[in-house]
Amino acid sequence: MEDVPATVWTPTTHPGPPLPLVLLGHGGSGHRHSDRVVALAARFTSTGYAAAAIDGPFHGDRVPHPLTPAEYQARVADEGIGAVLDRIAADWVATTAHLTEAGIADGTRVAYVGLSMGTRFGLPTAAALGPSLRCAVLGKFGLASSAAFHPALHAPDRVRHDAANITAPVLFHMQWDDELFPRPDQLELFDTFPSTDKELHAFAGRHSHTPQHAPGLWRSFVERHLAPA
Repeated sequence: MEDVPATVWTPTTHPGPPLPLVLLGHGGSGHRHSDRVVALAARFTSTGYAAAAIDGPFHGDRVPHPLTPAEYQARVADEGIGAVLDRIAADWVATTAHLTEAGIADGTRVAYVGLSMGTRFGLPTAAALGPSLRCAVLGKFGLASSAAFHPALHAPDRVRHDAANITAPVLFHMQWDDELFPRPDQLELFDTFPSTDKELHAFAGRHSHTPQHAPGLWRSFVERHLAPA
């Protein structure tokens, strides 16, 4: 069984009662210590939550050196996109279970945050977490993608299947001028989520752009759904 490189952040006052847990998925060609992941972890731990990040398949410490998009996409294609999605979902479920068993995390109060590849890998993860998932922040992804991606990564039926099994509240972040994931296919993905508690936040700009205030919206959404009743 492959080792899964992981990092866990907790408030400085921990140990204490198990904490709500926020899972942070990184983007393509990124890793678990990318600037956005570390910044989000700091935001959540500052208000009393635990945060965790793992390296995705063919990323971070799972490979001896960083791979270009073409290289990691080719490796995903060789393994099969379905197998890779199943693997990352199992890794996240195992990580959550381990933190729960260690008394760090409350396994019944879990959120997931990840855009772009973080959503590609986050959809099967969120579906696999089932009722323990209280909410998810997803986006910059859709049922179809541009020719910039390896054709073997296109899996619209799997995307629909996973999205249709996510009943927790969803905040979907969309870049209106995204050149990698066409606007209609992102909107169709948003429609696929069955939750009646879902929000669509659309911003002008291309795929790589994220407004400075957007992470604050993600955090508020997560904290609203993870806060004690």
